[in-house]
Amino acid sequence: MILCAGRNETFDFAKPIGVGLIESAINLTKLILEEKPAFLFFVGTAGSYGNYQPFEIVHSHSAANIELGYLQNQCYTPLKNQIDSEIPYVSRGTNYLSPIVNSSNYITVDTSIANKMIEKSIELENMEFFSVISVANQFKIPCSGLFVVTNYCNENAHTDFIKNHAKAKELIILHVEKNMKI
Repeated sequence: MILCAGRNETFDFAKPIGVGLIESAINLTKLILEEKPAFLFFVGTAGSYGNYQPFEIVHSHSAANIELGYLQNQCYTPLKNQIDSEIPYVSRGTNYLSPIVNSSNYITVDTSIANKMIEKSIELENMEFFSVISVANQFKIPCSGLFVVTNYCNENAHTDFIKNHAKAKELIILHVEKNMKI
């Protein structure tokens, strides 16, 4: 089953699950209980903390849930804040490097924060992917994600996201049509 976030990031071939960590976890759980998919493949856009450039296509099965306070050593968590898909799903035509994708309900707009993420080997940010992998692992469903970078995580993040979003969606569509049976 191919998934996407929703709202302004939908695709004819994907089921929207909602935006952010909470909506996506709730809606994906309901979807799994109703449809019992054999695999989950999330497609969407991502911001780059610096090592990936706009319009690069990136495949991952690793996610994190790191917040600003954690990076600044102002808090801790008893929860596992970095996970891998227990059973990665791999589509054809993807580079199988698996960078860590951070998920938060907030978008990074500060380069110094982006640099701290890179120091922790976290490369990209997408608001839903940590939830997707968490739910997939709970149900023992193979899972991976495909992301097209829209912007760097800096002061221009939102402007660049808006400017590049349509082209990024086109690249996702082309990749899925070429490499997956839909």
